[in-house]
Amino acid sequence: MPVIDSIAGDYLDEVAFVAVAGRSSFDRTAAEAERLFSENLRWGLDESIWDLYGVFGQPYTVLISGDDRQVDAWFGLRAEDDIRASLDELVAAGI
Repeated sequence: MPVIDSIAGDYLDEVAFVAVAGRSSFDRTAAEAERLFSENLRWGLDESIWDLYGVFGQPYTVLISGDDRQVDAWFGLRAEDDIRASLDELVAAGI
């Protein structure tokens, strides 16, 4: 997630970045979020979202359009250039 936090700074005017934690306590999650994320990422603790998107572990990334459509998703780490390419496509499509 630190790579997403870093990338987010370049897209703040076009993309909202939200990290959703689960399977932990709020206090533990808050401590990790403070350590890993800047103000570029919002975060929350909500396990219902894990079920909604079929998340079975972390890291899991979902790109959601402005009209609430899932346009991309991947489990595991991805190269920064690949993440940026996916975000560029999302922004260029205006979705």
